[in-house]
Amino acid sequence: MNLDTYLDELASAAPTPGGGSAATIVAALGAALVAMVARITRHGAAYAAVRPLAEELERDAEQTRTAALAARERDEAAYGAVVTAKALPKNDAAQKTARAAAVEHALAGASEAPLHAAEIAHRVAQLAERALALDNPYLTSDLACAAEFAAGAMAAAAWNVRGNHAFMKDAETVARQETALSRYERETERLVMRVRFEAARERER
Repeated sequence: MNLDTYLDELASAAPTPGGGSAATIVAALGAALVAMVARITRHGAAYAAVRPLAEELERDAEQTRTAALAARERDEAAYGAVVTAKALPKNDAAQKTARAAAVEHALAGASEAPLHAAEIAHRVAQLAERALALDNPYLTSDLACAAEFAAGAMAAAAWNVRGNHAFMKDAETVARQETALSRYERETERLVMRVRFEAARERER
């Protein structure tokens, strides 16, 4: 699917894609920027000393970009399952019970999908922070953008996780997912702040 088609679908009245799906695209953009920085640096004669790191970052960033795009499909399928579950009949007590169980199960999957996206966003922030060691001043702003995309993807994914939690009754699943999400948020904020600091310092040189 090309970008125009995706954006048309995102802007449509269909329930998917939505915010969780869009979060994965933002994470993929951040990973792609890190890959670009690593690839350009790897080919620079002045950066021979960091070429092994550049090669490693390039590989890891490409793998993360692929994971982010796969997560988009996962998110859309997961929320589609919620829509399907909510459409189940509820004409009698048995149907209501079955529908409630199906909705709860689908919501758990729909919150797990953006939680996975949050983990990927965290990975993008890690990549951007690691790439500071390439010490390529011409591409620092691109790393800053990658970090900001990681932060944006994290925030968007978190909204979707907690949005589903508001309708879930399984307190154990909610607590487990919230613990993981909070850890991703804290770590990502720390990494993004470091990239911001280094990028700002580079700009002032």
